[in-house]
Amino acid sequence: MKDKKSLIIYFSRADENYFGGEMRVVEKGNTEVIAEYIKEITNADIFKVEPLNPYSKNYMECIEEAKVRTKEHHAPIKKEIPDISSYEVIYIGSPVYWGGMPEELFTALKGKDYSGKIIRPFVTHEGSGLSGVPRQLKEICQGAEVENGIAIVGSTVANAKSKIEEWI
Repeated sequence: MKDKKSLIIYFSRADENYFGGEMRVVEKGNTEVIAEYIKEITNADIFKVEPLNPYSKNYMECIEEAKVRTKEHHAPIKKEIPDISSYEVIYIGSPVYWGGMPEELFTALKGKDYSGKIIRPFVTHEGSGLSGVPRQLKEICQGAEVENGIAIVGSTVANAKSKIEEWI
C-alpha cells in the first residue's frame, strides 16, 4: 500500500478522554496520533475533519453531544474534504462514538465518488473494537473496496506505531 497515492481523512478529539477506566486530558486526540503514524509511514496526504460546533472539553458532556448529533444526523463541519479523484487508497480514521463513527465523518464523506478506491478504516476505542465502522463505510463509500481495518485501544496509541507499520 505504501506505493499507492493515499489520503488520510480522520476525525479526532483532544481534551478530556477516557483511558481504560480513568479520565485524562490530552493535547492531541488518539485518532490523530494514529493518523500521523500512517502519514509518516506512507507519506500520504492528510485531512482532519473538524466540527463547525466543537464538542465540549468535558468527556461526559461530549458523549451526550455525540449522541444527539448521531440521533439527529446533523453535524456540520468547518471545511469540506479535498477532491479524492486522484487517490487510490483512502485511510479513514475515527474514534468509536455510540457504536460507530462520529456524525461529522458522515457529513464529510457523503456524496463523493468512491469508484475503484480502497478504503482502509482505522479506529481508536476503549473496548468496542471496529464496532460498526466498516459497515458504515461500506454504506457511504459505495463503489470502493472497504477493508476491515484496524482497531487500536486509545490508551495504547503511544506504543502503536509498530502495529500500524505491520498493518500497512
